[in-house]
Amino acid sequence: MQLPHPVTTQFFSVQDVATAIHQLGLPTVFQRLADTIRADYQRWNDFEKCARVANHSKDGVIELMPISDGKTYSFKFVNGHPKNTQIGLPCVMAFGVLADVATGIPEFLSELTLSTALRTAAMSLVAAKALARPGSKVMALIGNGAQSEFQALAFHYLMGIEELRLFDTDPRATDKLLANLAHTPLRLTVCKSVREAVRGADIVTTVTADKTNATVLSPDMLERGMHINGVGGDCPGKTELHPDVLRASAVFVEYEPQTRIEGDLQHLPADFAVTELWQVLTGQAKGRVDAQQITLFDSVGFALQDYSVLRLMRELAKELGLGQPVSLIPELVNPKDLFMLLQPELQPVAEATGRGKAKMAA
Repeated sequence: MQLPHPVTTQFFSVQDVATAIHQLGLPTVFQRLADTIRADYQRWNDFEKCARVANHSKDGVIELMPISDGKTYSFKFVNGHPKNTQIGLPCVMAFGVLADVATGIPEFLSELTLSTALRTAAMSLVAAKALARPGSKVMALIGNGAQSEFQALAFHYLMGIEELRLFDTDPRATDKLLANLAHTPLRLTVCKSVREAVRGADIVTTVTADKTNATVLSPDMLERGMHINGVGGDCPGKTELHPDVLRASAVFVEYEPQTRIEGDLQHLPADFAVTELWQVLTGQAKGRVDAQQITLFDSVGFALQDYSVLRLMRELAKELGLGQPVSLIPELVNPKDLFMLLQPELQPVAEATGRGKAKMAA
């Protein structure tokens, strides 16, 4: 029987994301993702926004990140568990949905573990293009874990970074990064300390994961004209930067109500002045004002970036013929009769009960 309104949800897997990157090339995917994020930030006021909903434990955090523009609703489920690598699991795992606001149908379901790494690097790039000195060539990368290659390559392909200065407390992480980037023309310098790594860097990117109030970067390491991307996994009680690093910088954020709770900004009083990045991208506020200024993007990750990457992945699914339909929503002839889905299983029971009654009657 013809259903009155067939429901289809498209699923985009980790393998689909990897296939799309292989077919289009990582530079193209980064460029399209950065363009998508920038376009969505430029219509910031179209979105209904809120800080993410977080459930914290001693081992990590599980979060829901919702946003809607009135036509499409999206959310991401994501965790952050730094100790997961000790049992062979990623620190961050995620999936997300695009749903039609008019009907509530979840139209697109995607992995977001790999895609979050892509969008985080693309967001760092969008911020740096708006805030870093033009012609930046050297980047310090503090933390060489799962996010590091994405940051390195996004900045190499799309911002012209030529040299990476690397530091991680775990030498195995740096060895992994060196092996993964060996095919690139990037000049890779392994440093013995954060101080050594940031010396002479145009851009400093911190991507550490430990859930603690760490001081990865202190004010005595700052140099005039630096741009800092504070990217490492953030939550209340987890920071990377000394408060005086923020005081010495012009600070830019994604969504101020969330960053004041989760970012390095949590160190500072509520009246400490920051600028939301969308204001810079729309020309409503200034970014960098001169070559000597220190700029800082206190990045915690925001739901709009997940909306953007989900939107791009849906485009790639259609463009490249990837993904597959999944049976996520019941298909009903009568939408008020959900119980009908159980009828095939109940039928044999009913027949057996009928035979039993017949025997008793006999």
